[in-house]
Amino acid sequence: MLVAENFQIIRSALTLAGYASLLLAFEPWMFAVVLAAAFPAFVSETRFSAMAFRMRNWRSPDSRRLNYLEYVLANDEHVKEVKLFGIGATLLGRYEALSQRFYEEDKRLAVRRTGWAYALSVVSTLAFYGCYVVVVVATVKQHLTLGDMTLYLVAFRQGQQSFQGILTSVGSLYEHNLYMQNLFEYLAIPTFTPQSVDPEPISPEEGVRFTDVGFRYPDSDKWALRHVSVVIPKGQSLALVGENGAGKTTFIKLLTGLYQPSEGKVLLDGKDLRTWATDDLRKRFGVIFQDFNQYQFLLRENVGVGSVTDMADEARIGRAIERGGARELVEGLRDGLDTQLGRWFKDGAELSGGQWQKVALSRAFMREDADVLILDEPTAALDAEAEHAVFQRFRELSQGRTTIVISHRFPTVRMADHIIVLTGGSIAEEGTHDELLARKGRYAHLFTLQAAGYQ
Repeated sequence: MLVAENFQIIRSALTLAGYASLLLAFEPWMFAVVLAAAFPAFVSETRFSAMAFRMRNWRSPDSRRLNYLEYVLANDEHVKEVKLFGIGATLLGRYEALSQRFYEEDKRLAVRRTGWAYALSVVSTLAFYGCYVVVVVATVKQHLTLGDMTLYLVAFRQGQQSFQGILTSVGSLYEHNLYMQNLFEYLAIPTFTPQSVDPEPISPEEGVRFTDVGFRYPDSDKWALRHVSVVIPKGQSLALVGENGAGKTTFIKLLTGLYQPSEGKVLLDGKDLRTWATDDLRKRFGVIFQDFNQYQFLLRENVGVGSVTDMADEARIGRAIERGGARELVEGLRDGLDTQLGRWFKDGAELSGGQWQKVALSRAFMREDADVLILDEPTAALDAEAEHAVFQRFRELSQGRTTIVISHRFPTVRMADHIIVLTGGSIAEEGTHDELLARKGRYAHLFTLQAAGYQ
């Protein structure tokens, strides 16, 4: 768009130069008046463009709120609570109020913009017809021939239109630049980028090591994790336990390189994660997060995206589905692996929470070459039998691999070689299941509470 506007300016300028050479030889002041008459409209238009830009910026939070209300009202993920709690009318009322306010603001600006554009276009038109009268009078007085009159009138009109075209393109460039400024400001926002680290010899150690790691989010004084030091030898399993907000998922994001530590360092096979090539690092991990994505894709694609380069590998997809416990699900769907999932597209099949979780587990198992397996609450939506089956397969598949599991279910946690209890972003306790029970601390208390629920 910006390139096209620049070419439009060049074309209009060349056209104007041709007519100017002719008109300036006749009456220079008349040509100047015609051009000057177009300036007020240009100034007005750029002023209203800036006003429209500022208005959209000011109300961007409300625009996001409007989009969110529309999403909640129209998306199938929210329909149960919207209907059950009867909040549809309330949300629709808020949506209508915001929409009406936006409409009134846009209407007021449009009316003012159109009114000024009309009034100033009249000025430009009067200037042209004033020159038109001068040319006609000169012809009547026989200072010009009829052919000259026709030539000059056409030249005046075309010259005026070319100049207006230049001003219009300049105005468009100005408006586009306002929005480009937003883009540049967005791109200038500091992001999590690899920090420079001093070269150091790579130790022969295999596995994961957290060395006095701390992390806090930008513009926050609260530490999500602080003074965390952990060693996970290659081939061993670690379980993370703690209340919501204790820092368990932050730990995983630091390990996978999604976050950079605010202090300390994370090593994989003796090498600081900040020195790893991103693609090489992420190929080492197979992960399923608690808030895994439910892609509105075919079932085979939902599983295949776990390893994009192998999406066409039918055998690999089949093995992943078997390991994720989704074989029965696939066989129960009309089109099997080619079933469209979700309700966003025609003939889509909606799955239960447990079925979606099996798909997500299968997706994680697509990464057969990953030597670090991470499961963040992987069986929260599964029944007891399905959970047992998943972990039996997981134990088989994790032979020789490093595994990290986050779970609130102690039958799952107790299978780990090492257990860490996080409280307030710091390590409160660590050890094996038996060691932690013997200490009668936080872990033993949580274990006792959950065990009491089964008695």
